[in-house]
Amino acid sequence: MNDNKVHILDHPLLQHKLTILRDERTGVKEFREIVAEVATLECYEATRDLPLEDIEVKTPVATGTFKHLAGKKLAIVPILRAGLGMVDGILNLIPSAKVGHIGLYRDPETLAPVEYYCKMPSDISERDVIVLDPMLATGGSAVAAIQFLKNYGCHNIKLMNVLAAPEGIRAVREAHPDVDIYVAGVDEGLNDHGYIVPGLGDAGDRIFGTK
Repeated sequence: MNDNKVHILDHPLLQHKLTILRDERTGVKEFREIVAEVATLECYEATRDLPLEDIEVKTPVATGTFKHLAGKKLAIVPILRAGLGMVDGILNLIPSAKVGHIGLYRDPETLAPVEYYCKMPSDISERDVIVLDPMLATGGSAVAAIQFLKNYGCHNIKLMNVLAAPEGIRAVREAHPDVDIYVAGVDEGLNDHGYIVPGLGDAGDRIFGTK
C-alpha cells in the first residue's frame, strides 16, 4: 500500500503473533495476552517520532550527556470495548500516558457508529493521542472517534490497529488525511456483515470471552 500515512508493520514477531490471533483454537487468556503484546510492539513504531533532549547524567563511572524524552505529553484512547485489550501493552511501555475512553457500537442494520460514552483527560487537547482499536473494518468507529478528539481540540492523532481491511483504511484516509495509521496486517476486505476476511473474528468477544 503506497501511502506514507499508512504504516504496515511487517516485523516477524508481529506477523507470528497475528497468526496466533487468527487461529480459532487460541483461547481467551492467550488471545488477550497477545493483543497486549502486539500493542507494545506497534507502540515502538508509533512513538518513533517522539522528540528527545540532552540531559546530564552521572553514571557509576563518569558524567555524560545523554538522550531523554523531551516531556511530550501522550494520551491513549481505546475505543470500547475491544480497544481496552491494547491499553496495558502500551502502559507497560509508557506508564505516564493518560487514558481516555470512547464508547461506540456499530448499528447492526446501518453499520454506522453510535456513541454511548466519552470521557477524556482534562488536558487532552495538549497531548499527542493514539486511538486504539484492534480491528479497522468499515472504519466508521475510527472516523467518529478521531472526529470526537478533534472536537476536543486534539491536533496530533494516530490510529493503532492490529488488523485492517482496505475499506477501513480508505475511510479513515478520506475523512482524516492528517492521521497516521499503524497496523500489523491488512486483509482482503469485508464480508456482508462488515467483518474482516479472513480476519480473526470479533476481537472484543475473543478478548473478553463473550459471544
